[in-house]
Amino acid sequence: MRPALSVSVLEQSGVGEARRAAAALGLAQGLSPSRLSDLAIVVTELASNLVKHTPSGGTMLLGAAFPGTVEITTFDRGPGIVRMGDVMRDGYSTAGSAGTGLGAVSRLSDDFDLTTTQGVGSVIYARLSEHGHGVSQPVPAFDIGAVQTCYPGEVVCGDDWAFSSSQTLLRVALTDGLGHGLHAHEAARTASRTFEGSGHLQPVETLSAIHLALRGTRGAVGVVASIDTETGLLQFAGVGNVAGTVLDTSDRRGLVSHNGTLGQEVRRIQGQELPWTETSVLALHTDGLSNHWDLAATPGLLRRRAAVIAGVLYRDQLRGRDDATVVVIKRQT
Repeated sequence: MRPALSVSVLEQSGVGEARRAAAALGLAQGLSPSRLSDLAIVVTELASNLVKHTPSGGTMLLGAAFPGTVEITTFDRGPGIVRMGDVMRDGYSTAGSAGTGLGAVSRLSDDFDLTTTQGVGSVIYARLSEHGHGVSQPVPAFDIGAVQTCYPGEVVCGDDWAFSSSQTLLRVALTDGLGHGLHAHEAARTASRTFEGSGHLQPVETLSAIHLALRGTRGAVGVVASIDTETGLLQFAGVGNVAGTVLDTSDRRGLVSHNGTLGQEVRRIQGQELPWTETSVLALHTDGLSNHWDLAATPGLLRRRAAVIAGVLYRDQLRGRDDATVVVIKRQT
């Protein structure tokens, strides 16, 4: 998958930078002039809010995980949104300006969600697609959210992730090529291509195929998971330090990856099975994010869109010295 472009919005000049970057991405994604205009309004409003309402500004990520779409995620550590009902109304502003309002952002977007906590900050997600190009949800049975960014200063990402899905089955792989830069990127992309050609295999078998395919590359660590909503079963296999966790409203279960390096030395690949329920949430991430996280500081987060959950994990756990990817999957609601 293509990594997101990160734009720091610390002052008014950052709003223009975000708008120009979004326009270029929207054009590359095939958005029509009318949808490009909508995109400009959405990005301008969200970026302006980071300047107006957060003392230290914030960050906007611009992604294109699905064909014909642009995804916008903003996050900050500001005071949080107090009067949610007001800010969702078109034209509302607390900063003395006309204010398009989050209501207009929601109305112009194909998908929109946010979470906000007083004293902690906000994460806001919006997705715009070309009307008629795709359905309102790219994967109807599953809600998939992801954030992926490059090592600072790099133009390619050493992480990669891929998925395939049907109405009842979803398969996902997340790989972290050793190091960063082009060679790490090539190893991770080789893993994803192997995954994409192994739709008939279980996670253990798929990871074994990836291990063989990575011979002669730098090597990687990675995980493969499958979720079957008919049987209510999650299957998982992992090698190395890519983390996997299954959460629901009352429980948190870590998924076990074994020591080794795909393409180099793997002593064993062992599978794990866990029940998958209507409220289960799967979170996968590379070591660009810290493992020591707790979502208790954001009440009700598991009820939000997967992209918002991924955004909170990225905002709060980013190490800032590596490629970073987080993928969150839950049932579509």
